[in-house]
Amino acid sequence: MARIAGVDIPKQKRGVIALTYIFGIGSSRAKEILATAQVSEDKKVQDWNDDEISGIRDAVSYFKIEGELRSEIQLNIKRLMDIGCQRGIRHRAGLPLRGQRTKNNSRTRKGKRKTVANKKKATK
Repeated sequence: MARIAGVDIPKQKRGVIALTYIFGIGSSRAKEILATAQVSEDKKVQDWNDDEISGIRDAVSYFKIEGELRSEIQLNIKRLMDIGCQRGIRHRAGLPLRGQRTKNNSRTRKGKRKTVANKKKATK
């Protein structure tokens, strides 16, 4: 099993698919990395030799991935919350950020339903 950027790459998958297991690398960036390292996209990870793996590691090192990328994202969210902008307030409240309606949906952001009981009517 190849290990790139601290992530175990599945050896039975094709190179393009296997590289997407690294946080911050999608399919287009995986193709770009393999082209830079001069490795065929259809070649499976188990068929990579040591030179190809080292070339891929070098190509991956130019990008911000895994822990460094995660920490940058968290810092960006914290900055939004600190300045008190609309997106920061929505992050703080755990609500959707991008204009979605919240009356019926958005259970993923809001969490499990919290039922609120009706007020009892006063009798005469």
